[in-house]
Amino acid sequence: MPATGDTLVIRGGNPLRGRVDVRGAKNLATKAMVAALLGETPSTLMDVPDISDVAVVKGLLEVHGVKVTESEPGVYDLDPGNVETAHFAQVDALASSSRIPILFCGPLLHRLGEAFIPDLGGCRIGDRPIDYHLDALRAFGATVDKSYEGIHLTAPTGLVGTSIVLPYPSVGATEQVLLTAVMAKGTTELRGAAIEPEIMDLIAILQKMGAVITVEPNRVILIEGVERLEGYRHRAIFDRNEAASWATAALVTNGDIFVAGAKQPQLTTFLNVFRKVGGKFDVEDEGIRFYHPGGKLNPVTIETDVHPGFMTDWQQPLVVALTQADGVSIVHETVYENRFGFTEALIQMGANIVVHPHGLEGVPRRVARREFEQSAVITGPTPLQARDIRVPDLRGGFSHVIAALSAEGVSRVSNVDLIRRGYEHFVDKLSDLGADFEVED
Repeated sequence: MPATGDTLVIRGGNPLRGRVDVRGAKNLATKAMVAALLGETPSTLMDVPDISDVAVVKGLLEVHGVKVTESEPGVYDLDPGNVETAHFAQVDALASSSRIPILFCGPLLHRLGEAFIPDLGGCRIGDRPIDYHLDALRAFGATVDKSYEGIHLTAPTGLVGTSIVLPYPSVGATEQVLLTAVMAKGTTELRGAAIEPEIMDLIAILQKMGAVITVEPNRVILIEGVERLEGYRHRAIFDRNEAASWATAALVTNGDIFVAGAKQPQLTTFLNVFRKVGGKFDVEDEGIRFYHPGGKLNPVTIETDVHPGFMTDWQQPLVVALTQADGVSIVHETVYENRFGFTEALIQMGANIVVHPHGLEGVPRRVARREFEQSAVITGPTPLQARDIRVPDLRGGFSHVIAALSAEGVSRVSNVDLIRRGYEHFVDKLSDLGADFEVED
């Protein structure tokens, strides 16, 4: 079966059964590749997933003079020996489909004294403004000039350590500070930092390169700037988002999937919810088996949050499973303000979902209510019927695919290329798991 094509014609009703292998996390591998810019010697990153976001970063590194070689599948050698300023048109052609370029700014300012980023792309799930990034870079001493083409940054006298307090523990802004502070003069104190496993893995990479980084309690990170960094050799942490997605696919389709490479410690919060809903799992050395044991699924109330809370990327596939739970479930989305757009297609398929765009008042909560949050009330079980669906974003798109796999009839799911941003060989994996579908260009 070909692994390319923009539309899947899916015949629902077949349980997904078998094994899938999950490699390095999208949210780490791409940032680790950027970190290679800081080294004076080559770096090697292993378990790099074959996804389009990695291809974008590879292209951006190459136009900046970094030699990127895939010595074997999933093993990238990155040689930053000839870093140079890229032409605007080259950066613009690559960057429009990703938000990763903003993280090039700190390393490029250190290496070249300047950086340029155009307008940024990414999934349309919320504003996700880059203000946190730009404010942090200004705090280090960068000059930021905006124009109709994009944003030009300079640091003619170098960057200096500073004190930064993030109003929200943004993963991207934390990565920005880390990648910038490691070679800034003096010490940087970051308060309100994100502490996701991918952040910890990035810190491990930077420490291998020679950085001095201390993670203190209460989301405080101290970074002592150094004059020189070496290359690294590192195996990327597994992709917990992809692992959770396949786990939910097993639940939605009454299936049984062994997710090779999945690890329990980074999935503890997800596993608790998976069990509460009615799913079963067996933790093994090589991975985790997820399966539907039969019987009814249970309704739950969850609130997305930053780590160690329930990830926002996990809620979209889970909502599909909750359409089949016996009772009323509530999902409070506290991270992104537009992440329930994908439910429109599920409603057309027969799901009973009511989205409250300004959240729900008076509901007992663990996470403090936020101004921009939304809430979804899902009442089930409701049989899903096949429909024609257009993928709106990465995680929502995967959710639509598993909904179609469980629905009665034949669905056409278009714009699936977007799913390839974060799911390696997902079409081939669907085929290996016994999904009944065809690929259309």
